[in-house]
Amino acid sequence: MHRFVRTLFVGAALAVTLGVPANAEVGLGTDVVSRYVWRGADLGNAAAVQPWISYGNDAFEVGAWSSWAINDGGANENDLYVSFGAGPVGITVTDYFNPAEAPADFFDYSDDAGVHIIEVTGALDLGAVSVLGAINLLGDDENSIWVEASLPLEMLTSDDVEVGLTVGAGNGNYTTDTDPMVASVSLDVAKDDWFGSYILNPDAEITFLVIGKSF
Repeated sequence: MHRFVRTLFVGAALAVTLGVPANAEVGLGTDVVSRYVWRGADLGNAAAVQPWISYGNDAFEVGAWSSWAINDGGANENDLYVSFGAGPVGITVTDYFNPAEAPADFFDYSDDAGVHIIEVTGALDLGAVSVLGAINLLGDDENSIWVEASLPLEMLTSDDVEVGLTVGAGNGNYTTDTDPMVASVSLDVAKDDWFGSYILNPDAEITFLVIGKSF
């Protein structure tokens, strides 16, 4: 899921009610990327269009995100998520769905035959560094875990360019032999609506250069 896990960091207390969230807004857009690389893995080996729709405020958001490859579509993805944030802490629950596995039962969430993966993510923004941990609770018999840390590179950042470094490690689905391993080291750059990453996966011994634009 390219738009990070859309974890929300806010300065106010969590404000979620049974009615319409205060100041909630609808958002939508799309990214076009040269490759869909997620946690060190190239999904689809093709450029992709990644639309999204969201509804929420600073403390709560629900939405849909998807990725559609320009080739045969074997790595197409259509996800739903809900995020909550309070101060520096964020929680996200994501339902990952791969349409290519249809005509399997859409409502099958089992580990062995399901077409969904349910992930719970927790994130903490410490200012100088942000940390994230995620675990697959359903649809993954490995219950794969992913952890990562991101920090801004202030010496390379300017008024219109943001540069950062992200290091991530996982097990299960994220590594070649399911054992825990660093699977993604990325140098990330963003300028206006453009973004890019040079990514090294030391476990799979492969690198990627990904460029994208938001619309």
